[in-house]
Amino acid sequence: MKETGFTLRRLPGATSRALLLGRGHSWQVTIGARGLAQLPREGDMATPLARLRPLCVLYRADRVRRPRTALPTRAIAPEDGWCDAPHHPAYNRFVRHPFPVSAERLWREDHAYDLCVVLDFNIWPRAQGRGSAIFLHLMHDDGRPTAGCIAMRAADLRRLLHLLRPGEAIAVA
Repeated sequence: MKETGFTLRRLPGATSRALLLGRGHSWQVTIGARGLAQLPREGDMATPLARLRPLCVLYRADRVRRPRTALPTRAIAPEDGWCDAPHHPAYNRFVRHPFPVSAERLWREDHAYDLCVVLDFNIWPRAQGRGSAIFLHLMHDDGRPTAGCIAMRAADLRRLLHLLRPGEAIAVA
């Protein structure tokens, strides 16, 4: 497995803007509203300083076509979610709605998760409250910061997905 394939660096003077660099490409991305964090916590609105490996790609088949990628892909459904309740056994895991505790909906009205990469932050092993649902997803039209994820324009994310290989990582520096 490769140690890293891509690097994310915060833009100087910009808390929630960064560049994603790799394989001769440079993409502007948005990150957490509070910038980067060495010790992230659930709900802190910061992107973790970590080596993030893509696990799989989720996509909303009624809005976008299946992406061309070497990563595993899965179409999402209206009942799909991601548990963000730190003390629940399903914390930072895929779940189905209705769900008895707090869980983010993956099927959203906005387009953020129409194309979404699950990153391996706090997946295995999991630490309660260390952070959940750290994804690489589509940037909001207005370019606003994320809650801790990394967001890209649709064309840029599709290009990145074409380049990413299993085992590669995005080194958030």
